[in-house]
Amino acid sequence: MDGKTTIKYLQTYIKENDYHPELVKDYFLKLSEEVGELSRAIRKGAKADTPNEFKGTIDEELWDVIYYALAIANVYDIDIEQVIKNKSEMNESRYPTKAKFEEGR
Repeated sequence: MDGKTTIKYLQTYIKENDYHPELVKDYFLKLSEEVGELSRAIRKGAKADTPNEFKGTIDEELWDVIYYALAIANVYDIDIEQVIKNKSEMNESRYPTKAKFEEGR
């Protein structure tokens, strides 16, 4: 293991700890709320000074947004790693760029 956290692992972790398909609308409402909190943190420029002091910062709010997005993906049994690959291929054919998506990195 290279010390990196994969999206697949995050999805599994979230599913094991917080999987309630009947609450998908609540997950979406939480996602919307967290996007608002992220907006506020960005407006304030609130970035964590240390890894242990991140309450109310862009760092924390980004994680919250990712968490609820992945919780929603889990409800619909969506493999986000596969979606990233498919969407990257689609975007590269529509909007060619120098940087190419490399699977497994």
